[in-house]
Amino acid sequence: MKILLSLLLALVPCFACVAQTNHAQWNAAIEAFEASDRANPPPQGAVLFIGSSSIEHWKSVAADFPEVKVINRGFGGSELGDSTYFADRIIKPYHPRAIVLYAGDNDLYDGHLPKQVRDDFEAFVRKARSVDPGVPIAFIAIKPSMARKALLPKIKQTNELVREYAATQKNVTYIDVFTPMLGADGQPQLKWFIDDGLHMNRTGYALWISIIKPWVDAHALHPT
Repeated sequence: MKILLSLLLALVPCFACVAQTNHAQWNAAIEAFEASDRANPPPQGAVLFIGSSSIEHWKSVAADFPEVKVINRGFGGSELGDSTYFADRIIKPYHPRAIVLYAGDNDLYDGHLPKQVRDDFEAFVRKARSVDPGVPIAFIAIKPSMARKALLPKIKQTNELVREYAATQKNVTYIDVFTPMLGADGQPQLKWFIDDGLHMNRTGYALWISIIKPWVDAHALHPT
């Protein structure tokens, strides 16, 4: 038993090491953003869309918000903590007027608890505001996808925890896309998604635009 315990304890630092270095898998994506910035310097004071694949796949985001300047820095497969980790490279250079975040979906799929996701969002807010104090931040609710239907209870709980946290903060907003995406039966609907049941089609993004646009316009066109 003593030998087994010693072996288990010896593995603990290794697990911590993996957790600490897991962000490195996104280095190529972040470097690609930096190369793009060097070739075509992005505007200052834009609205920064950041997060996982629902942002990365939103190729038309600039055209969908034509009245404002928009930067897309989504990297697919990422978790909330990845955006926090790389904030000095994908938030700080732009000094955004406002930030729209979609993340947490992959976190739950990878086994994170709802409270962990909420705590990671708090950490994101702290980090973003250490770079740009007071920057308005919107959290797009984790969507109810067909592919992750089994996670619906955890998605609901996470969204509620984030909503409660946002309500206690100045200029932190929870944007509810979750409820409008549900059917009358309270279940995910196929109509919003492409064939994989996870990533959204144009109909899904059109719904998001209608919900997110008032917040973007309020903070980009009429900042307080």
